[in-house]
Amino acid sequence: MRRHLLAALLLIALPASAESIDCRVIGIADGDTFSCLTASRDQVRVRLAGIDAPELGQPYGRRARQALSGFVFGKDVTLIVQDRDRYGRTVAQVKVADIDVNAELVRTGAAWAYRAYLKDRTLLNLEAVAKEFKRGLWSLSKAERKAPWEWRQDKRGTSVTQTVSKRPVPPVASQGGFSCSVIKSCAQMSGCAEARFQLRTCRNPRIDGDGDGIPCEAICR
Repeated sequence: MRRHLLAALLLIALPASAESIDCRVIGIADGDTFSCLTASRDQVRVRLAGIDAPELGQPYGRRARQALSGFVFGKDVTLIVQDRDRYGRTVAQVKVADIDVNAELVRTGAAWAYRAYLKDRTLLNLEAVAKEFKRGLWSLSKAERKAPWEWRQDKRGTSVTQTVSKRPVPPVASQGGFSCSVIKSCAQMSGCAEARFQLRTCRNPRIDGDGDGIPCEAICR
């Protein structure tokens, strides 16, 4: 009896695997929301987790929608479900084959890392690099480049600080004292360990000019 009870307790303690849904994308609402159909013809409204794209009424909003469309429209995708939001949408990490669409949208400057609902901190690293190299929305002027959550708050006439201050902003990932908050050139590296961190974690392409996976070859031989 004790053996059966212990087995039952272990099963309860094990974390449930994330729900996954396979579907084909049939419509794009904006830069972070789309609709898809499952094999059983159920329609799923999807909100990409951890990112926030410019709204259609914002500068770069329509281009962000086009970016998402390019990745997923008409394609079979896998949804790794994280939550359901108050609008009934499935909040998910989206994959097309081996491509992490959420991460790619941030890496290419088509979306921000959504700080208020962020679980994957590597998105902050990708955003830092996109900003450094002025990709996508980061090529806009500072006046045009307003975070979409702030833009929505302004539209509703609500104070941003009252909402955002309730949630701490997770720090940009760091390791061994290194951080992605500053994207460096080889001349600025303290050594090979920092260069490898900048290439592998921060995904800084500047320090691997020949694309062989070895950063700053003068110091990493």
